[in-house]
Amino acid sequence: MGHVHEHGHGHHHHDHDQPHGHAALPAAFDTTVPDEALTPEQQSRRSLLRRAGLLGAGLAAASVLTPRSQPANATTTAAQAAHAAAGGRRRDGFLWLAGDHHIHTQYSSDGKYRVVDQVRQGARHGMDWLVITDHGSATHARIGVEKVNPDIRAARAAHEDTLVFQGLEWNIPAAEHGTVFVHPGRNEVAVLKQFETDYDGGVRGATDSTPANEALAVAGLGFLAEQVRARKVKDALMLANHPARRGVDSPHEIRAWRDATPAEHRIAVGFEGAPGHQAAGLPAPLGMNRARGIYDNNPGANSFPGYPPESYRTWGGFDWMTATVGGLWDSLLAEGKPWWITANSDSHQIYGDTTTRGPGGDFDRDGRHPDPVYAGKIDVTQGDYWPGQYSRTHVGADGFSYAAVMDGIRAGRIWVDHGQLISGLDVRLAGGRRWATLGGALHVRKGTRVTLTADVALAGGPNWAGFVPRLARVDVIQGDVTGEVADKDTFTAPTAKVVRSFEVNKSAGTVRLGYDLGRVDRPVYVRLRGTDGNRTAVGPMGAAVDPAGPALDVVGDADPWRDLWFYSNPVWVLPS
Repeated sequence: MGHVHEHGHGHHHHDHDQPHGHAALPAAFDTTVPDEALTPEQQSRRSLLRRAGLLGAGLAAASVLTPRSQPANATTTAAQAAHAAAGGRRRDGFLWLAGDHHIHTQYSSDGKYRVVDQVRQGARHGMDWLVITDHGSATHARIGVEKVNPDIRAARAAHEDTLVFQGLEWNIPAAEHGTVFVHPGRNEVAVLKQFETDYDGGVRGATDSTPANEALAVAGLGFLAEQVRARKVKDALMLANHPARRGVDSPHEIRAWRDATPAEHRIAVGFEGAPGHQAAGLPAPLGMNRARGIYDNNPGANSFPGYPPESYRTWGGFDWMTATVGGLWDSLLAEGKPWWITANSDSHQIYGDTTTRGPGGDFDRDGRHPDPVYAGKIDVTQGDYWPGQYSRTHVGADGFSYAAVMDGIRAGRIWVDHGQLISGLDVRLAGGRRWATLGGALHVRKGTRVTLTADVALAGGPNWAGFVPRLARVDVIQGDVTGEVADKDTFTAPTAKVVRSFEVNKSAGTVRLGYDLGRVDRPVYVRLRGTDGNRTAVGPMGAAVDPAGPALDVVGDADPWRDLWFYSNPVWVLPS
């Protein structure tokens, strides 16, 4: 098939002038740095890595590093990893960096926290990279973009082991929200400010689902691509947020965003496979008593009429577009084009927090709320977690740098989890003496035998709810690549289904799973998901497609910690 893009390869930037020269490993990863030389948050991160079995005598292939030139069962010591990281480029494998691209601060009208609060908490909860994404609005476009930047730069200086991007939550014209962010540099504020002023649906009054507004969204992505091409910024990315929440992201719009810019400057690369607000489903009196993800909407005037009622709810905490085997995400992958999933906090107001907004202030005048202050009580009426506390997006980067994270996202080297269900994942398809990993494509001769190998590092210790999660099952999902669809509003993929399930009978260490695809004579893709097994149901497409998928979440009774899943992005096989 001629449709499959060489996923992200060859699109590398070098961080010669990036802040603080993030080239070497973070101190927590570097075992040549003694424990006593670490800051408290670095010690916390190191203990997380050590507890998960990702640091110490050897680094398993299934954990922090995915070796690129070694057999799947090879190990790389931390010292070798540190050596390989010299110069910011990674010769032996990928550094798997956990992050969150959807975070709000006091510079959002519905936010509360300082930038440094979110960054400090993200670092404490194991985040290596974060994107500050305050809401696009007239006030934010006028003064907020500029005002938040010094706070972001101060957080970069104070937390050198955490990469902090500046972005915004774009009101996509005619559609939902999306994260837009750029590589740090002297023009980050100017580019974001112009983008928001000219292309934000809220600022431009372009929220209705009209052809003109849809065209404005595509033009906005074109503007960002032009800023990269003209070297105003080194890179820019867009990821659609909570895509099924209100039913306004139609399939043809998602395809239009994906295809809006040339492959070498692809801006729109994916959507949230799982939204934030994961605590919102906790029942009263100890919770918000709403829908998990705050997915408690119904069709409106701008909603796509083809979406079924169940699409407005989460399934095992995941968006319907991702959770449905043979659904919208699979229909995009069946076209043989890159489209990735992430999982994020959408952190606004934290469940169990003790702060409230400070007194006084005028958001429209100041562009921000006053700093939070102690409230004297615990608030259980909020639905969010801190970055990394529950949701994690793991990106395979070839160094610890802003460019490496953006390259890894664009390449689709991403897997996501809830509740620290697993601590590492190494997926590869091999055949004809070649192999490919997440987001990649394995090119083989027609009829070559292809095998899937997945090394899964199980949970190495308690999560933030205080228990060690247990992985019960891993599913392999496979679909045919059938090419571009004639109807751009297609949201099904009839060949996608669960082709193999593995029961996991270990509670610690690493499990290796193998699946034989046979002699492949047509283009296909595979992706993985796993579950703690607490809540499953027959998938929307029937038992022959998905016999034990995620269950529809119950509004007002959905404890996120009792329903944990992980998902990987796909790997393609392209015989010729």
